[in-house]
Amino acid sequence: MEASREYVFQKFAEYYQDPSSVIPATSRPEQREFGYLMFKERFMVRHRRFADFNNFRAMLSDTVPSDVYHSCAYYENPDYDMDKKCWLGADLVFDIDADHIPTDCDKIHDEFKCAKCGFSGRGLPLEVCPCCEATKFEYKTWPCERCIQSARNETAKLLDMLENDFGFSQDELHVYFSGHRGYHVHVENEVVRTLDAMARKEIVDYVTGLGIAVLDKEAKEPRRKKGAGAKKFSLHDFGWNRRLKLGMAEFLQKATKEDLKAVGLKNKVLVDDKETIIKRAINEGKWESIKGVSVQTWLNLAEYVRDQQSSKIDTVVTTDIHRLIRMNGTLHGKTGLKKVEFPAKNLQDFDPFTGAVAFKKGKMKVLVSDAPEFRMSGETLGPYKNQTVELPVAAAVMLICKRRAEVAQ
Repeated sequence: MEASREYVFQKFAEYYQDPSSVIPATSRPEQREFGYLMFKERFMVRHRRFADFNNFRAMLSDTVPSDVYHSCAYYENPDYDMDKKCWLGADLVFDIDADHIPTDCDKIHDEFKCAKCGFSGRGLPLEVCPCCEATKFEYKTWPCERCIQSARNETAKLLDMLENDFGFSQDELHVYFSGHRGYHVHVENEVVRTLDAMARKEIVDYVTGLGIAVLDKEAKEPRRKKGAGAKKFSLHDFGWNRRLKLGMAEFLQKATKEDLKAVGLKNKVLVDDKETIIKRAINEGKWESIKGVSVQTWLNLAEYVRDQQSSKIDTVVTTDIHRLIRMNGTLHGKTGLKKVEFPAKNLQDFDPFTGAVAFKKGKMKVLVSDAPEFRMSGETLGPYKNQTVELPVAAAVMLICKRRAEVAQ
């Protein structure tokens, strides 16, 4: 294991010491806190300031950290302790990670093990070990293409909201592959810079669909009004109401009776005459004209669609006005891939297994304990099980970082 760690350390060192490795300068570096995780010692260095970005690049070359971060916040004194930094503002940052998105493939490639008794299984860790009731687990994840695609889809929904609902331009949205299993979106704009944690929580609630008026508790309990019938279901054409209408139409267009049952909807009228329902109810707003469909059914359908249309972000990251975020152009200690920025319009086209590859030359022989099939730099590799194989350096580094391989002796 020591030889494997040393091998990865040397590769990271080569990357940071190579003049051709581009570590883009962040905006206003003199007002940001920098931090990094020491590769061998495994402790975090924080509260560093680099007014001259060339000094920062020199630090990377000399220190060779495993992971590098900068603050989303701007400070008057970024190298002081937290209570003396003097917060000036912060970028609005979103983290979309496959760890927070339910997928069926995690049961194939992710493993967990109870740190106390050794109980193990596949998929994401349990909250409590069924054998010893411990709550700490060791687990291995894998950056599979289905996981990354799920994060990509959530990022696309987020970008659509930021552009069409909040009015940010693509020039104000900085989109990155994180280097592992997800994406980061940074909004650098004077309007959002001074928002406090509560204001950012309001943005989080909007992005996740929390507190939509048509779905609140009061709306779910239709009540009689004097001289009127039961409370009507209604959606306008802006913001989340528009998203619900589009989502409901998209769902009904494809839905079968089995699909309705799967999401808890039993009203077969919804699939008997889809075109009429979509035209009259959703497009024209004549919800009450569809006989046999109650207000509660429309509410249940809207609630299901809300969950599909919302973006599954890491809510803690966005509300934390002192957050450290991974540095663009630096290596991820769990994969050896780079954090890479690309235009928002290229989200669906950017391939992390080519565009985020740092090590493009050479081969290395490794003993692989267990790895699924994967791609790297245009090659399809694996699956492997207790095999000694010669792999491209980028693939070997990722397997070692994911604790699925060791340097062959």
